Amino acid sequence: MTVIDVHTHMFTTRWLELLRDKSGIYNIKTRPDGQREIFRGDTPVVLPQKGHFDWELRIAHMNEAKIDVSVVSLTCPNVYWGGEEVSVQAAREANDNVADAQSRHPDRIRWFASLPWEYPQRALEELERSCAKGAVGVMVLANVAGKSLTDPMFAPIWRAIDRRKLPVLVHPTDPPGVDAMDMTKFDLSWSVGFMFDTTLALTRMIFEGFFDQYPDLKIIASHGGGTLPYLVGRFEKGDAVELPARRQMQRKPTDYLRHIYYDSITYDPRSLQYLVSIVGAEHVMLGTDWPHWVHDTKGAFANTAALPEADMQAIRSRNAIRVFGF
Repeated sequence: MTVIDVHTHMFTTRWLELLRDKSGIYNIKTRPDGQREIFRGDTPVVLPQKGHFDWELRIAHMNEAKIDVSVVSLTCPNVYWGGEEVSVQAAREANDNVADAQSRHPDRIRWFASLPWEYPQRALEELERSCAKGAVGVMVLANVAGKSLTDPMFAPIWRAIDRRKLPVLVHPTDPPGVDAMDMTKFDLSWSVGFMFDTTLALTRMIFEGFFDQYPDLKIIASHGGGTLPYLVGRFEKGDAVELPARRQMQRKPTDYLRHIYYDSITYDPRSLQYLVSIVGAEHVMLGTDWPHWVHDTKGAFANTAALPEADMQAIRSRNAIRVFGF
């Protein structure tokens, strides 16, 4: 059976240099264990690993894990920093790198394009360029430098993505307000903040009727959808008591939860089983988060193996083949 990993990440050395020298808001600090970590102020964001930069190490990991295809994306903080020209330069650097990797490993590597979302016309140009170079989808953070994904300024980009029927991986980053919410300690920005970021972004999409406006969007909610599946009852109750004049969505919240796609990164088989019980196995795809310090390649296989055979096969490959058109 083919195995497809839809959530795995990369960096480039030049991207890291641009972030360090040109972002103005991110810095690199040394952890107590000696590893170099990217921070926004005092908030930890991401911990670069050798595998983020080394494509041969990636292929070796895929071979060992028996992963046939990886759909690779630049992870947070992506390219939403440094001003227009730096943002565009960072996006082109990341996209060119992974496009080159696909050309060298055409049977193993696919990729999500990163776009300079804060500059819609430049983002449209980079979308066009990336698709011509082989991008099979788009990666966007759950907030773009603090702006909601449903902000009207992003409408031209969403229209272009919808028209192309491209899958979009919505990936969290540190949410606005992490300092005020005291999330800088114990990696709470990752364990709690990331889940909050994804959940809030997708909840806005649901309640604002975003999926009615862009019916061909294939949104993939990272990390099992954050807390979206767990909130299904609250969403239904909230919709039931909503003032009719304020209601924007055309269907029920649960219908939209079953419209979205999710990766399998939950770290616990019970969480994955609950996700499947709410949205159906046909809306979940395998993810590992490799090569992050918190990646869970072994868990991705063990947790899907605990599901019924048909569900396991759907999550490990069939759904991705359908969604991406492989």
